[in-house]
Amino acid sequence: MTLAFTFPGQGSQAVGMGKELAETYTEAKAVFDEVDEALGEKLSATMFDGPEDVLTLTANAQPALMAVSVAVARVLAAKGFDLKSKVSFVAGHSLGEYAAHAAVGTFSLADTARLLRIRGNAMQAAVPVGVGAMAAIIGLEDDAVKAICTNAASATSGVCQIANDNGGGQLVISGSKVAVETAAEAAKEAGAKRALLLPVSAPFHCALMQPAAEAMAKALAEVTANAPVVPVVTNVNVAPETDPAVLTDLLVKQVTGQVRWRETVEWFGANGVTTLAEIGSGKVLTGLARRINRDLAGVAINTPADIEAFLETNA
Repeated sequence: MTLAFTFPGQGSQAVGMGKELAETYTEAKAVFDEVDEALGEKLSATMFDGPEDVLTLTANAQPALMAVSVAVARVLAAKGFDLKSKVSFVAGHSLGEYAAHAAVGTFSLADTARLLRIRGNAMQAAVPVGVGAMAAIIGLEDDAVKAICTNAASATSGVCQIANDNGGGQLVISGSKVAVETAAEAAKEAGAKRALLLPVSAPFHCALMQPAAEAMAKALAEVTANAPVVPVVTNVNVAPETDPAVLTDLLVKQVTGQVRWRETVEWFGANGVTTLAEIGSGKVLTGLARRINRDLAGVAINTPADIEAFLETNA
């Protein structure tokens, strides 16, 4: 078995996340305490008890999801699971790439929490509410959606591009509201099974996020980046990387670039990975991987029971 760890992105948050981990493992509680201290507030209280609308805010959801992922990774390590020798690659979906970096030592936990708070606020501030939009397009090929986005952007003098390629025929487009709406209608006419606007607060992973990319370039320049103990397969170039300077640059490009998740899972399958373990809240990535490559085994690890079951076969 060749193992890769994947780390979930925004949308996997839920009230109660991490609470059982904190109550069961001192290592997990220490992670949540450190994140609270780094942010100067009790984010863990919002994670454990809500309210949901506060947890869902981009600036909270991003560090919260990272914290749960790192808590799981730290518990596994404390129980004798050696990440460096047992995991071949790591990857994360959008903000999950930061969780991957924290887990493999590129950044400290405190720095990662602060970076994600900056990232969440910068992404939210980059585009006024109502100016941008995102839409899920189901059932059309990548090339067809690219062409639809190009035409919609041209017709409206706006921005429209593929933000996420999640696999299984699921693409997410992002950009100017009128351009995205135009593209969604064109996708329906082109035979998409579904083309629906998403209830998001900003148009992530498109050119409109350039102010946020600039904010992240500044923030990343001010933290120490180390060589990760496990190569990170990045969203932007779908290739394993260990050079801290390159990884930092790719995180800046990621803000406006596409999350190439389908290609990432395909890359794992083509490069000897047989099992994907999703580390953190939810099971979204495990489900996506199943649709992309059924030959890959998948397991989601986010509760004490999950951890113990995983260690029984992977100690």
